[in-house]
Amino acid sequence: MTKIEELPHQLLNEEFTEYDLSYKIIVVGDPSVGKSCLTMRGTKNHYEECYFSTVGFEFYNFNIRVKDKNIKLQIWDTCGQENYRALITSFYRNSSLAIIVYSIDNFNSFNNIEIWLNEIKTQSNPEIKTFLIGNKADLEDERQISIEKAKKFSEDHSFDYFVETSAKTGFNAQEVFIRAAKELYLFQLQYKDRAPLNGSIAPIRTPYKNGMNTNNNYALEDEGDTVRKKKKCC
Repeated sequence: MTKIEELPHQLLNEEFTEYDLSYKIIVVGDPSVGKSCLTMRGTKNHYEECYFSTVGFEFYNFNIRVKDKNIKLQIWDTCGQENYRALITSFYRNSSLAIIVYSIDNFNSFNNIEIWLNEIKTQSNPEIKTFLIGNKADLEDERQISIEKAKKFSEDHSFDYFVETSAKTGFNAQEVFIRAAKELYLFQLQYKDRAPLNGSIAPIRTPYKNGMNTNNNYALEDEGDTVRKKKKCC
């Protein structure tokens, strides 16, 4: 079995359209843990010191070649406010991978990981992969959750990957999405001949060519439906 560390990869331009596999990824977590900043840093290598809090969701693309396949990650960055929770859970459908983000300086955001995880497990496909991300690693002096505690939590709850990141410095931000592409690529290799069970959508995606999906049963939501209303928040 090929190891993730052995997989060669090459980042592709954001506008690249000829890809073989497409996966939907959802980023969730409490408000103000840095989900949007992390996603923007990881996909665009851009950081804003004072960012507007997300209302609804934001949509990003991350294109990468892993070994012999061009892969498109469609990343849905969600808001964490309670009053939008019902809206967010509807976006879990057809997701291949969920990234749960907490902030290392916010114990409540860590305590709420289980709530987010349970939501994902009940609202999405049963084989969804899960990443646990401890953001704001640059705030070491304000740390409330040790890396050992988070790592044990990750192992106890069978997360597929755990790492600490910093959207501000860029530490491990891009690595999260590179790792996601490689995890899903290996999953595709392992289960490429298996059909989805009970009509559900497995993490395998129908190949896209020139921006077109050849099987409407596997089509992801139209990014034109994205709501991009924001309110200012430091």
